[in-house]
Amino acid sequence: MLQYLKKYRKECILAPLFKMLEALFDLLVPLVVASIIDRGIGAGSAGHVWRMCGLLIALGLVGLGMAVVAQYFAAKAATGFAADVRHALFSRLTALSFPDVDRVGVSAMMTRMTSDVNQAQTGVNMALRLLLRSPFVVLGAMVMAFTIDARCALIFLTVIAALGLAVWAIMAANLPMMAGVQKQLESVLAATRENLTGVRVIRAFGQEDAEFQAFRAKNRELTLRQRRAGHVSALLNPVTYVLINAAVIVLVRQGALRVNAGALTTGAVVALYNYMSQILVELIKFASLTITINKAWASWKRIEGALALEPSITSPERMAGAPAPAAPAVQFRHVSLTYPGAGSPALTDVDFEAWRGQTVGIIGGTGAGKSSVAGLIPRFYEASAGELLVEGVNVKDWPREALRAEVGVVMQKASLFKGTIRENLLWGRADATDEDLLAAAEAAQAMDVLAAKGGLDGEITQNGGNLSGGQKQRLTIARALVRRPPILILDDSASALDMATDARLRKAIASLDDHPTTIIISQRCASVMGADLILVLDDGRVVGKGTHTQLLRDCPVYREIYESQFGE
Repeated sequence: MLQYLKKYRKECILAPLFKMLEALFDLLVPLVVASIIDRGIGAGSAGHVWRMCGLLIALGLVGLGMAVVAQYFAAKAATGFAADVRHALFSRLTALSFPDVDRVGVSAMMTRMTSDVNQAQTGVNMALRLLLRSPFVVLGAMVMAFTIDARCALIFLTVIAALGLAVWAIMAANLPMMAGVQKQLESVLAATRENLTGVRVIRAFGQEDAEFQAFRAKNRELTLRQRRAGHVSALLNPVTYVLINAAVIVLVRQGALRVNAGALTTGAVVALYNYMSQILVELIKFASLTITINKAWASWKRIEGALALEPSITSPERMAGAPAPAAPAVQFRHVSLTYPGAGSPALTDVDFEAWRGQTVGIIGGTGAGKSSVAGLIPRFYEASAGELLVEGVNVKDWPREALRAEVGVVMQKASLFKGTIRENLLWGRADATDEDLLAAAEAAQAMDVLAAKGGLDGEITQNGGNLSGGQKQRLTIARALVRRPPILILDDSASALDMATDARLRKAIASLDDHPTTIIISQRCASVMGADLILVLDDGRVVGKGTHTQLLRDCPVYREIYESQFGE
């Protein structure tokens, strides 16, 4: 945590320093009040009373100024700390590979970035203001009490020790409870996210009541955990009040006896009572601070766990070898893939070559492993066995940025970002001109989308919510074409297009001047039947390889798929 506060070293020193200066002025107040009683009221000196009242006002104003300055520096350090932690978290989480994201979960990442960081920020702010101030006032009040009367001050020692023990016990019980609350909050956020993103499916199947009950159960569990933690933390205030008020009773009785004996003045007893009241106030603040720090520490441990994550797939900074122009654009050498935690492999012994400028079609039933092939080429996932080469170089020897620049991927699920069409297309290549964008949109059969939305400056809502499925797919294809990648992967990215638009799209890609090596993944024979090479996958294995005519003759699986779509 300290490394994120290094930039705010000055603020972290000045905030508690000014807060302790404010506390120092507070510690002088009971002595001034004692002087008013003994030397002003007791001696009948109105002038002394007015002078001391003026001093009290001055002490209050100076203390207020110190508190404002301390709050400014504490807030500056806390907000800066939270911003830096968010940057570090975002950088770490976006650097994770696909398997890491699958393992951690999007909801857990969102909780770390929002709720946990906010809790940690509040903890830092409160700690800078009160972590030193409250003990300083408690210790200072005890010292001042000893300067007034050592016998009465022994009461202070006893009550402070008892309060310290009570706070420690409650804190030890509360800390694991707060960690459990944050974990359950994560579960509630995951359910919320899942329901909001799938709201149309829920309504289509009439499952609103069932999902509401499931959410209600998770929310009830969160409430119960919060209540249990709250019940424990709520003990702090009553325990503190009971101990302090018991100490006040003993102090007043002891003080009265000392006044009757002539060992103390009335003003001194009032000063001792005021110091005891200051201890009460500060210990209540410290109790609240303890709860806040408990929550902040539990959140920080979760943030720390996220920051400690290391990507399971790493790449070199420089290319280990030079791409070979004569080598296949993509070459699978007996590649297998097993996803983390999966019971069986998704791909087994996949072996094929895609040469420069070729079109390779991959077809198969649902769950055959088609998208797994697409995920291996840009190295979203790591092959469990075998070797995968791009332009003659193993993908493990490519720097990540260079490999991703070489490969244009259009995902199975079209994903767009809030902004204009131009901003989304420029993801393909930041320095692309409007002519480049329009040419890519024309090849992707997306000119009608631009016309309907007002051109390149047309607005797109989050995740393309104001577009149809086919419109989103065409824009994501245009985004990939803007890059002009040597290798283009279309992962079932035309599934929402009609047959005629799909045919025009494939014809336009094939007629590009710098025709890329194109890998078309589809469940429709019409999308792949014109490819130079077609792979037929079944249960993660290549069960057929060749042209459309060859596969109709030699591959029963392909023939079955074809006949199911076109008839015998």
